[in-house]
Amino acid sequence: MQQGQAKAKNWVLEFEPSQALRPDRLMGWSGGGNTDRQVRLRFSSRDAAEAYAKKHGIAFESVQAHSRIVKPKSYADNFRWDRPE
Repeated sequence: MQQGQAKAKNWVLEFEPSQALRPDRLMGWSGGGNTDRQVRLRFSSRDAAEAYAKKHGIAFESVQAHSRIVKPKSYADNFRWDRPE
């Protein structure tokens, strides 16, 4: 499946987990008391994300996205008689 990149130009601020996950004894799910893992802040530019982090005293690390290699595919290729298995 090919996915578009329409909203991939945003900068995202994600928090590092401050506690390790622990399994729930009853259900077996992984969880913890820290809800910062669920928070993702999106910014339109790198400068805006860095300014927010500096203003609120958040240590940050800026990571550039990897370049993608797009291999165009066609739906009809699924039904070719000579397609590799």
